[in-house]
Amino acid sequence: MITAGAPTGTSTRALDADLFDYPLPVERIAQAPLEPRDASRLLHVGPGGRVTDHVFTELPALLRPGDLLVANDTVVRAARLRGLRDDGGPAEVLLLERLGGDRFSALVRPGRRLRHGTQVTVDDTLRVRVAGAAPGHPGARIVELETKGDTEEAIARLGEAPLPPYIRTPLLDRQRYQTVYATGDPASAAAPTAGLHFTQRLRAALAAHGIDWATVQLDVGLGTFAPITTTDVRDHRMHAERCTLPTATVTSIEATRAAGGRVIAVGTTAVRTLESRVDSAGHLCPGSMSTELFITPGHRFAVVDGLLTNFHQPRSSLLVLLAAFIGAREWRDAYDHALAHGYRFLSFGDCMLCWPADARS
Repeated sequence: MITAGAPTGTSTRALDADLFDYPLPVERIAQAPLEPRDASRLLHVGPGGRVTDHVFTELPALLRPGDLLVANDTVVRAARLRGLRDDGGPAEVLLLERLGGDRFSALVRPGRRLRHGTQVTVDDTLRVRVAGAAPGHPGARIVELETKGDTEEAIARLGEAPLPPYIRTPLLDRQRYQTVYATGDPASAAAPTAGLHFTQRLRAALAAHGIDWATVQLDVGLGTFAPITTTDVRDHRMHAERCTLPTATVTSIEATRAAGGRVIAVGTTAVRTLESRVDSAGHLCPGSMSTELFITPGHRFAVVDGLLTNFHQPRSSLLVLLAAFIGAREWRDAYDHALAHGYRFLSFGDCMLCWPADARS
């Protein structure tokens, strides 16, 4: 049985959005991935906030035989489509979520010129028609794709990797915005970036060290692009994202716990999937759901013992999750250290392996 996670009491000030802000110089935002993937740096944040500097290839030595890594194996869709509007002007459509058939929710640019009924021609085999506003998604649209063949094939052929807006350098190989273990149909509008550091060589080294591997799936959607704009973090709304916890992963987690091992989530999307699938009786339940779970300070983590994650944007829900996991002082000390010691930030940046203050040694 897993102890059910739930919020506990926190002060009003603990959820002030200003406490999740920090100065991030633009030159510290990584504009391209490193080669090879596992050449990135890794900041180890131990219980109580003690930090040590490493490289990612040292990850097996920082874990213990019998530990379990749980990663999000979602496939990123080549979701950024560029074309021409009816009036000949340029337009961009970023597909977020398939709503059924050939209808998607999407972010569009320029928004003022892409109203209901507007058509964007990507090429002579693919057109996008704006069908109206997406309910519950401020600024987003519902779009309908018209193609002469298979829709996903057309997107894969004509689309670009949906890089975040803070990355302005063209990506020469769009597979670098895809984890090496991604599997299944394209479904995500952004990569689970903590997983971008893994190579098949490093996964083999983890296995040789006795560290197990399991997967979940969370299809990353609009929530990734939504900064916290409210004064109180609790007023921020998380958009729903589809997630799946396989039966095999539940079995692996239960076996790991029974043997005294630890469960380490690879990325915040894996954390949200695992913590969303604990029922009111404290059982970890396999299956699929649409989750709006927003993990804030005071959350009792039911499943996750450790977290491997990238460095996140100021005032983001991902940074709030990190603070909930390791503590308000600990996350800020870790980020101060990373900024002072040349770490690269955000999607193509470096990462950190961290543990809560009361973690098992």
